[in-house]
Amino acid sequence: MATEKAKTETLSVEQRLKSLYQLQTILTKIDRIKTIRGELPLEVKDLEDSIQGLRTRIENYQREIQELKNKTVVEKEKINESQAKIARYKEQLDNVRNNREFDLLSKEVEFQSLEIELCEKHLHEYARTIDAKTRDIETTEERLHDSEHILAEKKAELDEIVSETRQDEEKLRVEAQEIEPNIDERTLKAFKRIRQNARNGLGIVYIQRNACGGCFNRIPPQKQMEIKMHKKVIVCEYCGRIMIDPELAGIDTEATAQ
Repeated sequence: MATEKAKTETLSVEQRLKSLYQLQTILTKIDRIKTIRGELPLEVKDLEDSIQGLRTRIENYQREIQELKNKTVVEKEKINESQAKIARYKEQLDNVRNNREFDLLSKEVEFQSLEIELCEKHLHEYARTIDAKTRDIETTEERLHDSEHILAEKKAELDEIVSETRQDEEKLRVEAQEIEPNIDERTLKAFKRIRQNARNGLGIVYIQRNACGGCFNRIPPQKQMEIKMHKKVIVCEYCGRIMIDPELAGIDTEATAQ
């Protein structure tokens, strides 16, 4: 540990800045891998949630259809009961002894006839609803089938990307670990802290057209001169990112300008 500390203390600011930019380049590649891989799991999760929702909807439709079928059985039983009562009342009408009994039995026949009409109305409503929900099930099953197909493709794509990028990411992490000892502990901690707070993960940026490459605020000529001298670590007064001149970063400013 003491040896590593002594080693970083002997390194010039120029060497530290150069190593820091190399580290940033590697970490940016890792961030890009995470971004590519990070979007797919969200898509897979959304599809899985959507599929679960479609399955639940189908189950609800099926349960509602079964309830309607049970109600249909009940209504048919009521019709059979009413028809039996009507037949019995009509037999009794043949043997009435007075007008009062005739009126009572006639009203009972009329009431049971109305009950049958009401039951038949319910049966028609249940049948229409069952047909509608059956069509809903068919439509939902089609959506479910399509979603399951897409999910299978997304999962295969995710597995392939994870398989392909895992090795690249591990290699990049090893490279990053090899560079870190070339940066003093204080600067490295500051760099990592800046990266965490930066939206794009950039902890060190080079000057672009006389401006900070992170927030694009203009840098005074005097400060630009200090950055080019590589005598100390300088941060942007606006965004707090560490700044490095393009030449030290290995950036071809002419090509970038084009």
